[in-house]
Amino acid sequence: QVQLVESGGGLVQAGDSLTLSCTASGRTFSNYAMAWFRQAPGKEREFVAAIRRSGTNPYYGDSVKGRFTMSRDNAKNTVTLQMNTLKPEDTAVYYCAADSRIILSSLRDSVHWDYWGQGTQVTVSS
Repeated sequence: QVQLVESGGGLVQAGDSLTLSCTASGRTFSNYAMAWFRQAPGKEREFVAAIRRSGTNPYYGDSVKGRFTMSRDNAKNTVTLQMNTLKPEDTAVYYCAADSRIILSSLRDSVHWDYWGQGTQVTVSS
């Protein structure tokens, strides 16, 4: 089992920046690819970003590409999501996910990720 705890959410204004963190425990962190998803009320869970075990070449959803940056620190068992130029449409609950066997063709689909955090709310006011 892998336990994931997100932090850093809050209420910000459009154009502001915010950094989310996800800390993992329970298993060897570097064995897991990590991802961020988000879910707004009434909408399906949306892929935000994912990162390999090594931390190289993160993948991003089209709606956040160029504004969000995902990174990981395997020594600290932590991934972060730096969110810049936030928009009201970024408002959602943001979830951290982990999986040890995810493949490239599946990483954008939430059903393929095994472990999830409880989520952290991000609200962007206009």
